[in-house]
Amino acid sequence: MDGDFRTNFVRDPVNLRSHPALVLNADYRPLSYYPLSVWPWQEAVKAAFLDRVTILAEYDRVVRSPSMEIRIPSVVVLKDFVKPQKRVAFTRFNLFLRDEFECQYCGARGELTFDHVIPRARGGRTSWENVVAACAPCNLKKGSRLLRQSGMHLRKPPGQPTSEQLRNLGRKFPPNYLHESWLDFLYWDAELEA
Repeated sequence: MDGDFRTNFVRDPVNLRSHPALVLNADYRPLSYYPLSVWPWQEAVKAAFLDRVTILAEYDRVVRSPSMEIRIPSVVVLKDFVKPQKRVAFTRFNLFLRDEFECQYCGARGELTFDHVIPRARGGRTSWENVVAACAPCNLKKGSRLLRQSGMHLRKPPGQPTSEQLRNLGRKFPPNYLHESWLDFLYWDAELEA
């Protein structure tokens, strides 16, 4: 590699965001599937240098300091197990993931908002059991009416998901970028074909 490439690689913001490392827990499962647990290459190199991770796979690219050279990690596993959270945070993202990024009234995908099944104007609470993903046309159509008044129906009843349910749903929505070295670690617990 020539020096000009190294300088451009490190200084170019696009290259700084490229070469992410998949981060696995000590049990060799991703910390999260959606969003997928990845670190920028700089964090992966730092963690390897501090002996906090084991490098399982690497990119073909290297980074150099005055005293060392290291290939950029593409998959790292934590040396210490991080206990997964049992409580699922009530966030817009997790709500959309629970509802599989579909309007719960018509099944449309794309630009989503959320809707209170029992409207707040009628005493409805903002909770897992009362909020669903909805497209703007369905949200406007329902308005502040109850389901039976609007003539609309839910595709499935809302409820609080478990962390395991969200993790399994997240596996259905792979990110835009999956490096080939990650595939064996992302779906290793999936049932094998006979």
